[in-house]
Amino acid sequence: MKEKRRHLKFLLLALLVVSLSACIRSHDYDEIPHLEFRGFSKDIMKQGSNQQDSVIMTLFFTDGDGDFGSSVGSSESNIFLKDLRTNEIFREFKAPFVPEEGAKNGISGTIRVKIYTTCCVYEPSTGIPPCERTNLVPENVLPLEVYIKDRSGHVSNIVRATDLILKCDY
Repeated sequence: MKEKRRHLKFLLLALLVVSLSACIRSHDYDEIPHLEFRGFSKDIMKQGSNQQDSVIMTLFFTDGDGDFGSSVGSSESNIFLKDLRTNEIFREFKAPFVPEEGAKNGISGTIRVKIYTTCCVYEPSTGIPPCERTNLVPENVLPLEVYIKDRSGHVSNIVRATDLILKCDY
């Protein structure tokens, strides 16, 4: 019985040490932010020019110097989505300030961004203006690239999201 108690105490002590070391382990992330695309809440949206539909994009990031997010007074965006149909920035977002803590300021986390729909874009030869509802082209593929920028100006890698489908004939 005594041997069993000693074994149990040792097991609890070992578990506590492992738990504490997991809490105080410093992260060795690069000071350049790193981004991973995790997914969308759905694959299809109705086209539109005024918030008719939306999806939630989930991203995962790391930042070794821990300076991601905008300070309260800043108006600078730090999450950027590029529409590959037009090769232009599609949307910009401002992530909230992430406080720097501890000796090693490496941070990681999940970013969820609500993306409102956009218009279908048609080949110029069709003569159909953007956002027009048409049965001739029932769907449009919306390919997006995403990157983030930290307060030091470091720009992350660019990630390609899975394609969204825009319903043009809803």
